[in-house]
Amino acid sequence: MEHANYTRVTEFVLTGLSHTREVQLVLFVIFLSFYLLILPGNILIICTIRLDPHLTSPMYFLLANLAFLDIWYSSITAPKMLVDFLVERKIISFGGCIVQLFFLHFVGASEMFLLTVMAFDRYAAICRPLPLCCYATIMNQHLCCILVALSWIGGFIHSIIQVAVIVQLPFCGPNELDNYFCDITQIVWIACANTFPEELVMIFSSGLISVVCFIALLMSYAFLLAMLKKHSGSGKSTSRAISTCYSHITIVILMFGPSIYIYARLFDSFSLDKVVSVFHTVIFPLLNPIIYTLRNKEVKTAMRKLVNRNILCKEK
Repeated sequence: MEHANYTRVTEFVLTGLSHTREVQLVLFVIFLSFYLLILPGNILIICTIRLDPHLTSPMYFLLANLAFLDIWYSSITAPKMLVDFLVERKIISFGGCIVQLFFLHFVGASEMFLLTVMAFDRYAAICRPLPLCCYATIMNQHLCCILVALSWIGGFIHSIIQVAVIVQLPFCGPNELDNYFCDITQIVWIACANTFPEELVMIFSSGLISVVCFIALLMSYAFLLAMLKKHSGSGKSTSRAISTCYSHITIVILMFGPSIYIYARLFDSFSLDKVVSVFHTVIFPLLNPIIYTLRNKEVKTAMRKLVNRNILCKEK
């Protein structure tokens, strides 16, 4: 394979979600609404946890980090998609495509690893026969910061692998990507080379990791729920813990399900691909704050106090 003989592609053309102008305008309004809900919803979660003195447990610290990653994750693809709804020719430079791909996998993998950390936190809080003071000693602020940093480092390493595989591929002919953003599943299709080995590397680094983490998380939460069911008559704290576990399980399924569908197979094109991608990159980050706030009375109460306090201060 003589890569030097190829004329390097300098930009990619994105097909987007629709070719019909009217449909694009409708989608623009819908996804702009989603994005404008994601930002304040997750920002409110972060501000509430940072400002409320009662939300100091490790779970809330991790939840604030998850909300931050959701803001970042949705901002990687949504702004570009919204602009493209309003223009005739949807293009992205080769460098811009690689940058988008890098941050998509960096933030996405970091969020997956963070969900694993959150499962560990729930195990330490529920299954260890420790008093509250001992749990706080184990899951202290220092350890939480280390675990969050490790999640980010893991996401960075994962993303570097994806980028390293992509940048060495030759692109000489078609430059049309059948999606509204750059991702490895479309880019490898238009490379002027046999990409089967690269697909296997990406399936292993993205798909297999997603499957293993997903199964491990479901098994751990199933174990936690089984433990909690045995003490279901213990009072409010047990029912609150069960509710928290169900929230985490919902997020795990919504996060890992689309990821497994997209990356844990050979990169063939299917009719559902764009629908799953939209859910994964735009709708899912909105569901996180909704699910956590609806099932967590402490967060809802703290949010209400924060909003009421600010409104009253403005009225005064």
